[in-house]
Formats: sequence, structure tokens, C-alpha cells
Amino acid sequence: MTQTRPPGSLLLPPHGGALVDRTLRGSLRAAAREKAPSLPCIPLSRMNLADLEMIAVGAYSPLTGFMRSEDYRRVVDEMLLSNGLVWPIPVTLAVSEAQANTLHEGQEIALCEGDRPLAIMVIDEIYPYDKHHEAREVYRTTDEAHPGVARIYAQGEFLLGGDFWLFDWPTATTAEFPEIRYTPAQTRRIFAERGWRRVVGFQTRNPIHRAHEYIQKTALEVVDGLLLHPLVGATKKDDIPAKVRIASYRAVLDAYYPAERVVLGVFPAAMRYAGPREAIMHALARKNYGCSHFIVGRDHAGVGNYYGTYDAQRIFDDFLPEEIGITPLFFEHAFYCRKCQAVVTAKTCPHGKEDWVYLSGTQVREMLRRGEPLPAEFTRPEVSRVLIEGLKKLPPAAP
Repeated sequence: MTQTRPPGSLLLPPHGGALVDRTLRGSLRAAAREKAPSLPCIPLSRMNLADLEMIAVGAYSPLTGFMRSEDYRRVVDEMLLSNGLVWPIPVTLAVSEAQANTLHEGQEIALCEGDRPLAIMVIDEIYPYDKHHEAREVYRTTDEAHPGVARIYAQGEFLLGGDFWLFDWPTATTAEFPEIRYTPAQTRRIFAERGWRRVVGFQTRNPIHRAHEYIQKTALEVVDGLLLHPLVGATKKDDIPAKVRIASYRAVLDAYYPAERVVLGVFPAAMRYAGPREAIMHALARKNYGCSHFIVGRDHAGVGNYYGTYDAQRIFDDFLPEEIGITPLFFEHAFYCRKCQAVVTAKTCPHGKEDWVYLSGTQVREMLRRGEPLPAEFTRPEVSRVLIEGLKKLPPAAP
């Protein structure tokens, strides 16, 4: 499907051509809030809550609810929705067999955070699914040590498909980073006000180190602006907490980036750790936020050794550029070279690994918890200080 800019707009259209908005306002919202307590309550997982917000604000356009069986099966097997649009990962609502037996198609239900209703959904379908098949196709493994696979195995045996309307926000939406929790409509408005046509999105769930800075600034040379878009939904327990990360982003942006060319906003999605498929999903979501380009680096959305280092880049070759719409920017693994005295990649550095400064995520976390500053070649001193102070305030890690 060819992507064309809407009349009068400088930005790419959302995926599917229109930005979804599934939020109720005014009298419709009031009526839904009054009605919801009388409906069967389906408690949502942390990932469901993130998906609820992402769908409601249009970040997952063209999705308007949790997937029905035809979309689900085509996404798992072909990375396509039933209408032929590219979509790489199923977005579903699972319930137990016992729950499913109390529900019926055509019924209205309340989607709840605990026992607090947030949205009303009409059940179009209740259908079984093959967990192992989904794991194998989406995550490329059936190993339950993979966090995404483990989540699938732990959830219910039936899926509920149907559209919903949201009338209240999950607690995290209003409590966590409300000043930079921009919706796609808001980022598009910000970009338009700045006159940006080409915007590059950068996804991260880690603090910014010198290699990230190099990649972002290289991309900034060919676009109008950068959307620094850290993921703040559910991640692994050993990832650095979002609050500490956001403080580190602000520190490095204030000191080393041109303020007029960067927007910092949080990405409310939960991590699925689906590697290549998740890279496509992250790119399509950033297109919905108004980006024209998206950075895909080393082992994007990976975990452990389940994916090849650059599989998340190669998967884009499975689609025509117009099917994705947003332009991926592929970067090699970057690092500081003592002999080059600069951040480089294997494409530009002739020296050996003994001259490269690189720390694994585990090494970084261990150094920070000991209160040791990270090497200046690896990350800026301002970032190191913020991370050390932030982690001091956290409870000790479990043995």
C-alpha cells in the first residue's frame, strides 16, 4: 500500500491512513463510567494495560481493539492483518477456560485494572489458540526461559476479540511521566509546529551511552528532528527502572544536544522481547507518532541469544518499503576506540577489540550498584552520576 501525505501535512500518514482514537469524552464517557460496574469485569495484566493505552491513543493504529481470530492467525503466520496491512505481533486478550465459559459472543464486558473499570468491550469472538505455535512463529523459540514465551504459556487458554472504548486511564498513564507522555496526535502537532518533515525515532530501554549518542547524532545530520522515545512499560526485572533512565536522558540532552532539534517523550508499550518482529512493530508505532525514520541497531528488542545480532535489521527485507512506510536506519554496533579517540563502528575502525571500550548491560549494572563511575569513553559523566544516585535509592537486588 503506497503511503501518501495527507493534504496540508508535512508528516507521513499513520499506518493504515488514519490515526485511531478509542477514548470517550463528555457525556459518552460519563455514560460508560456509569454502565461499566454492572458488566463482567476482566482484570488486565500489565501488558494488557499497556496495550489498552497504545490502542486507545492510536499508537497501534490501525488496531481498534484486541485481535479477532482472522487477524490473530494471519499475524502469527504471515505478519499481516486480515486487510493485508503489515502487522508483526498479535495483540490479544487472554482469559482462562473457566472465565471463557462465563462469557458469550456479543456480550459487553468491562476491562479492568484490578477491579477498577477502564473500558467497555464488545466480545466479537471467543476462540482457542495454539500457544506453542505462536511462540515458535513470533519468538522463534518454544523455550520457556524466553520471557515472551513464558508469558504466553502462563496466560489463559482462550482469546477474546473485539473493539473497546476507553473512558478511564490506567494508573501508570496519569502517574508516570505525564508531562512527556505524548500521544501520537500530540507528537504530530509538536513536529508540525516546528516545521519538521523528517523525524527520526529512537527506541531504548537502557540509559544513553556514547554509542547511542553517536548513532542519534549521525541520524540527526539527515533529518529535521529526533524523537527520543524510551520504552517505559513492563521490562525485565534487572533493567534499570524507568524513573532513573528518564533522569539520565534529561541530563545528557541538557548538556549535549540542541534542544530545538529533540523531543523527549515516553513510549508506554511493554517489552515483548520478540526481536525482529518487535523491531517492525516499534517502527510502525513510531510512524503513527509522526516519524519518517526509525533507528534499528544491534539486537533490537532481543534477549539472551535467541536472535542473531542483526536479525532485526534483516527482517525489513521481507517487506516492500511502501508496506512499512517508515524508513529504517540501520547501524552497526558502535563503541569507543582508544586509538581512533572517537566513537566508531567496525565499518570505520581499523583497530582490534583490545582498543575498544565496551561494557555489557550486566557489567554496567554491577558497576553502578557498587557506586563506581562508568568510563567516560562509555558514557557521559552527567549520566553516570544520575544513574549512581538513582540506583542508590533502590532496594538491594535479590541474591
